[in-house]
Amino acid sequence: MTSPHTFVSLRRDSVSVLLDASGGRLPALLHWGADLGPLHLDDARALGLAAQPPVAPNLPDVPPRLAILPEGHTGWTGRPGLQGSRAGRDWSPQFTVSSLTLDGVPLAADTGIAEGHAVVVRAADPAAGLDLTLAIELTPGGLLRSRATLANAGSAPYQLDSLTLAYPVPDRAATLLDFAGRWANERVPQRRDFTVGTHLREGRRGRTGADAATVLHAGVPGFGFAAGDVWGVHVGWSGNHIHYAEQVSTGERVLGGGELLLPGEIVLAPGEDYTSPWLYGSYGAGLDAVARRFHRFLRARPQHPDAQRPVTLNVWEAVYFDHALEPLRDLADLASAAGVERFVLDDGWFSSRRDDTSGLGDWVVADAVWPDGLGPLVEHVTGLGMQFGLWFEPEMVNLDSDVARAHPEWVMATGGRLPVPSRHQQVLNLGIPECYAHVRDAMDALLSAYPISYLKWDHNRDLSDAGGPPGGRPGVHAQTLAAYRLMAELKRRNPGLEIESCSSGGARVDLGVAEHTDRVWVSDNIDPLDRQQMLRWTTQLLPPEMLGSHIASGRSHVTERSHDLTFRAATALFGHLGVEWDLRAASASERAELAEWIAFYRAQRAWLLRGDLVRVDEPDPSLVVGGIVAADRTRALFSYALVATPTVSLGARFRLPGLDAERRYRVRPILTGWDRRRFSPPPWWAEGLTLTGAALGALGVVPPVMPPENAVLHLVEALD
Repeated sequence: MTSPHTFVSLRRDSVSVLLDASGGRLPALLHWGADLGPLHLDDARALGLAAQPPVAPNLPDVPPRLAILPEGHTGWTGRPGLQGSRAGRDWSPQFTVSSLTLDGVPLAADTGIAEGHAVVVRAADPAAGLDLTLAIELTPGGLLRSRATLANAGSAPYQLDSLTLAYPVPDRAATLLDFAGRWANERVPQRRDFTVGTHLREGRRGRTGADAATVLHAGVPGFGFAAGDVWGVHVGWSGNHIHYAEQVSTGERVLGGGELLLPGEIVLAPGEDYTSPWLYGSYGAGLDAVARRFHRFLRARPQHPDAQRPVTLNVWEAVYFDHALEPLRDLADLASAAGVERFVLDDGWFSSRRDDTSGLGDWVVADAVWPDGLGPLVEHVTGLGMQFGLWFEPEMVNLDSDVARAHPEWVMATGGRLPVPSRHQQVLNLGIPECYAHVRDAMDALLSAYPISYLKWDHNRDLSDAGGPPGGRPGVHAQTLAAYRLMAELKRRNPGLEIESCSSGGARVDLGVAEHTDRVWVSDNIDPLDRQQMLRWTTQLLPPEMLGSHIASGRSHVTERSHDLTFRAATALFGHLGVEWDLRAASASERAELAEWIAFYRAQRAWLLRGDLVRVDEPDPSLVVGGIVAADRTRALFSYALVATPTVSLGARFRLPGLDAERRYRVRPILTGWDRRRFSPPPWWAEGLTLTGAALGALGVVPPVMPPENAVLHLVEALD
């Protein structure tokens, strides 16, 4: 099949991946990192030889081979990529490669080394009755991604317990960074040493989770946003999942992950197969470079949302469940006058839903609240030139609902009992075809009846004891696929429909759901002080245009802290802008200031939502500095935020990196609206300042003196 030495080189966007598929074995990753340039066969052989460890005392006579799907039969003592059996048999397969294709073209037996972007490896173990297909790609943007398909070629069922892939990283990657969090405080970074053993992050919530690892990084000690080699992995899956970092006693280090399968969840009958989620890998010099690879990959997709995204008003914190036509019309009028372009009606419009205890799952307009249907409100909103959006929670149900009373068998459960309630709700089993069809048809009927262009798709509980027929078997895998399928089908039936992924705020943020949705709700907490950090770290995976980022009420509904409009708006501007505020309670001057912020955003969003993320490493934790630089380097927007009382007096410069070093730029503050008794601007503010990109990146400018929990934006424009 293959020559004695078969290598595949994948090169794209300053990244190289070198695979060794010699000897009919599963491919091993010899290099993943900075571009090595064009490689000859002798180079690849030398790299393979250089990476081969010596035979040492008390170790196998043949050094263990670490493939992308790690195999125990080679002597690898770390986590095996495939775990499963036929009642205790066929649990340690030995795969032999039968074919390789590169960019769709079969590789000949005497290829030696070939270069491209995507390789497909087919392998089998006839004795174990298993077939394996590996897809390995280097995507636009320089992301390495891979997935595996396992097929049962035997005559008896095969229970699959785990199918995970792994990417080796060099031993200088000695520090780990991933995320923790909870409701209203998502994506909190945490660091630790990369030591012997396994750092295992399991998501067992049936959704991504507010506490998900999100991206698990390994990097050189001290790596930051701008410098230090970093490798990161992300599992593109919205159900149960695994991320792990592992170092074995012989020194090899890997980052890996895949779906977390519950016991007996995947049992392959003869002829059936299972495909793992994509495992994405991003390499860069600094966290910003790692993040930009994810952003560029997403932006290269044909379905990626347009940069001219409508500014959105969501009415949840304005009215909660208290729906009535006239107050909502008033909100629409005020929103339109401020420049809002989309109006989203949140929870409470349907069935008996006057609070969160009943009606969920009955997707029919509430006659008691809307005797003429949603038409009068929709017509008013669209008559103002705004789009209309609607909230759904399609995967959930209250037991006090018509659908639960009619079909109790559609509620996910196991062990002859209901799962513990959460927010007074349970989970509808979309893996049951009749249940799926009921939900789809109910939603589609509303999308057909009204010009609804946007869905806020919520998901407000974990999937505990999530079983279904027959016998309460685990159903998280099927539920996740059904949710994806429902999103995709509704979009096919309703061209132009956008979907927001909301899950108790930011508990479903991953590249699996991003294939089917157009933005995520970062958090139910819109307090700008907390959002400064949550937006900063959610962009490690998703670009700003996919992050729902709303200007909040003056007093936060979650934290009860109060902030000036300047801080709220300056924070929200670095995402897909919206408003979550009862504008009826705002003063005329506040509404006028809001209109200024929205007008500025609308004028800048074409480049702001396609630019490069820049986050500045500041030694003082009271400062959050960063911005967006236009792709053509003609302009940038930088934020200087003071999130706590500093330990030293203010006056030190802050840098504005990422600009064209040789160009000259004018820097000026925008939309300050400050009480000068509380703020002291530096002398250069009056006329702005002109400096080269090199000077701004290396030296920066002096900020104002201001109280904590405030921010100021600086618009940077090239003079040419």
